[in-house]
Amino acid sequence: MPPKPKITKDMVIDAAFEVARETGAENINARTVANKLNCSTQPVMYHFATIEELKKAAYAKADRYHSEYLMNMESPQKGVMLGIGLNYIRFAIEEPQLFRFLFQSNFFAGTTLLEMIDAEELTPVLFAMKEAVGGSIDQVKEIFMTVFLFVHGYASIIANNSLEYDEELLRSHLERAYRGSILAVREEKK
Repeated sequence: MPPKPKITKDMVIDAAFEVARETGAENINARTVANKLNCSTQPVMYHFATIEELKKAAYAKADRYHSEYLMNMESPQKGVMLGIGLNYIRFAIEEPQLFRFLFQSNFFAGTTLLEMIDAEELTPVLFAMKEAVGGSIDQVKEIFMTVFLFVHGYASIIANNSLEYDEELLRSHLERAYRGSILAVREEKK
């Protein structure tokens, strides 16, 4: 009889990510992850001593996925910054469970806005914005903070089914938010 296929740690993380994506992070447990893998709960608990550790690993995978999603722009409308902002909102529409896991769960709690901006996963986003705007990385972080709060508000309302997605309206508001943030940073520089 051939040996059973070995369940790797990455397979367990991938399965937990899929559970979070499909039904919400609150449903990540040994049984749901094992069901995804068509195995017993033993391999899940072998790789992760606690479900909390598994959720943290799934969160990190979701965070990387989100960063890649933000940067995936075929032809950014009026620049990279607008494309990133619209992708952030689209992510909330297309991946509402992951959006809630990343930004509306206890895993995001305790992180300050400054800590979030300095996170390694955000580096590609900040450098793309820096290239689009010019100026220093500190100036780009200021612009990002202002616009992030605006975009996050829209995305949160949409992810929780409280607002319909109107891309033209959002694009118009987002363009204004970017222009205002860039002007404010440039005026402060003088």
